[in-house]
Amino acid sequence: MTAAVLVLNAGSSSLKFAVYERRESLPLVLKGSVSSLRANPRLKLSTGNAVEEKSLGRESLEIGAAVEVVAAEIGECGSGHPVAAVGHRIVHGGRDFISPMVLDEPVVERLRELIPLAPHHQPENLQVVDLARNLFPEAVQVGCFDTAFHAARPKIAKSYGLPRALTNSGVQSYGFHGLSYAYISSELGKLYGPEAGGRVIVAHLGSGASLCAMLGGKSVATTMGFSTLDGLVMSTRCGSLDPGIVIYLLQNLKMPIEELSALLYDRSGLLGISGISGDMATLLETESSSAAEAVDLFVYRAGREIGSLAAAIGGLDTLVFTAGIGENSPAIREQICASAGWLGVKIDPESNKQNLARIGFPDSAVDVLVIPTDEERAIAEQILSISRSRTAILANDC
Repeated sequence: MTAAVLVLNAGSSSLKFAVYERRESLPLVLKGSVSSLRANPRLKLSTGNAVEEKSLGRESLEIGAAVEVVAAEIGECGSGHPVAAVGHRIVHGGRDFISPMVLDEPVVERLRELIPLAPHHQPENLQVVDLARNLFPEAVQVGCFDTAFHAARPKIAKSYGLPRALTNSGVQSYGFHGLSYAYISSELGKLYGPEAGGRVIVAHLGSGASLCAMLGGKSVATTMGFSTLDGLVMSTRCGSLDPGIVIYLLQNLKMPIEELSALLYDRSGLLGISGISGDMATLLETESSSAAEAVDLFVYRAGREIGSLAAAIGGLDTLVFTAGIGENSPAIREQICASAGWLGVKIDPESNKQNLARIGFPDSAVDVLVIPTDEERAIAEQILSISRSRTAILANDC
């Protein structure tokens, strides 16, 4: 009987999961998510062509309870594929973890040391690892790191203008959303061959948002840096901020550290600007000047950063939109592409409205694509890479 790979992708307000047969082509057995953990959580489950969605009947759900819901659903589906490996999205791998790793206790303890670098993601990621060990004791736990895709960037792209001692201690740009970018890079390789689209900028636009500039499918520059606060305006995160503002808030307004963290991570971005919502779809449907201002700033910052990244790679051949907003919001894509028109970006309004895979005009100097991301498959593929090099790890098919 073919064993299975289970992927658990813990986000700030959701838990995505997928089960694949542990074979080279990774046939999908089932896929789903537990979403809106903080308010009326819902379960979505896809098996074949059937999609089921239901309320879990609770006001909120801790990430641990969400993992238990997933384990129960996998058992009830009776897929007949024993779980041989559980793959985990780990947001921060620091400087040491630049490839998938078996999550034994020494590795997990080193990852706990990185919690201060990703305080809103790393604790939940590692909590899911602990729970999965108990729920699937016979399975190998494997960590795949969001920072790893950016690790090979040039040193100058990772450096800040700080004393060398701080840089040597780990204060540097790490970059995030790497599993999403790895998947898009793989898809570009299938589409274009080894050049993977040439000079590429990928716009991962969701609740968390960032851009990545690639050459030959490899990360060269990205908008997120030391933390997931950097770069674009996001759903509730501030994006790039003059550090003098932080000094002012601490020194002049005497803001406690905990309040400052909550401000920058949870009360800023689209939510803070609009005063209405951090959800882009909601803001686009709201007739309010503050909602319009939030959308405009999101687009402005994305357009400006595209220009910066294009400078880093010497131009632009391919622009890719992905993640929740990037895949589903023609209005935002249209506005961002208009701001990048000087780079040769021209999109077909009808193709854009229909969310087609290729939305650029045939005579556009830049290919403009919409590619749905699949972090779960990217994690499963990385687990297979471990399987190939260390066959004994996963050789427990029934």
